[in-house]
Amino acid sequence: MKYLIAGLGNFGEKYSNTRHNIGFRVLDAVGEAFGVSFDDKRYGFVSKLRHKSRIFVLLKPTTYMNRSGRAVNYWLKKEKIPVENLLVVVDDIALPFGTIRIRPRGGDGGHNGLYSISQILGTHEYARLRFGIGGEFQHGSQVNYVLGELTEEELEVLPERTEKAVEAIKSFGTLGVERTMTLYNNK
Repeated sequence: MKYLIAGLGNFGEKYSNTRHNIGFRVLDAVGEAFGVSFDDKRYGFVSKLRHKSRIFVLLKPTTYMNRSGRAVNYWLKKEKIPVENLLVVVDDIALPFGTIRIRPRGGDGGHNGLYSISQILGTHEYARLRFGIGGEFQHGSQVNYVLGELTEEELEVLPERTEKAVEAIKSFGTLGVERTMTLYNNK
């Protein structure tokens, strides 16, 4: 069994410590946990690992957030992975910082990366791991907030929360989305 785990973000040094790059950070934590590194490939930084007889293809798209669908679609087809084995890791302003919520499907919630993926795949029927980044911003300053740098307080709790996300990703591939939701949502 093969799984595509796509962590959304924007590549480049100026975005590396922003809230919008949580998907990249979570995938970096997966890579560290398994001792694998990412290679610069078509449409993204890619790594592969084995866990409990499953193959996980990790993807950090280099298409920028608004065009994430192009990279996800390409790697699903290249690796012959069915869309039901796709998990997209994405930041979410509607959840308190560090909160994890897994869903088997859903809308884009105004997230441009999810919108791009849904448009190109032609479906909302794919799993997502939403990682809360909080919504501590004034009306009209959402872009500045999500593209803003993580605070010291956020950086302090980030390792423990990304570790929880790594566990959830492993669970998704081994136990399935429904069981993973039970084990990790809001934990």
